[in-house]
Amino acid sequence: MGKFIEDFKAFALKGNVVDMAVGVIVGGAFGKIVSSLVNDIIMPVISLVTGGSGYENLKYVIKEGTPATADGVAAVEEVAINYGTFIMNIVDFFIIAFSIFVAIRVVMKFKKKEEEPAPAPEPAPTKEEVLLTEIRDLLRQQAGK
Repeated sequence: MGKFIEDFKAFALKGNVVDMAVGVIVGGAFGKIVSSLVNDIIMPVISLVTGGSGYENLKYVIKEGTPATADGVAAVEEVAINYGTFIMNIVDFFIIAFSIFVAIRVVMKFKKKEEEPAPAPEPAPTKEEVLLTEIRDLLRQQAGK
């Protein structure tokens, strides 16, 4: 049992697992922010422009529902295709995807700047290169005389 606990502890404390957990938590909060942006800011403006009461109310009714009667006849549920909710979810998806795309680009720019290594200094010339350079210089002096 001790080996199992040690293995689990090593797994749970790895950097990737902790980073993933933080990402999931931040992603959940980010999803709530974007959903609020779509539901509370963008969709009311769109419904104002289109003159409707909102996309969530758009639907194609296949079978009308009937309310319960006083005689004891049960109510019949309405059968409808709620395409307005589907449109709202598509807009929500595109806003989330665009927001994540922008966030990743910003993070990658910062990461790229941090990871750029300083240019390596030129290596010192070897003994052979130093000797060949001296010979070349001596030959130039001899040719110039």
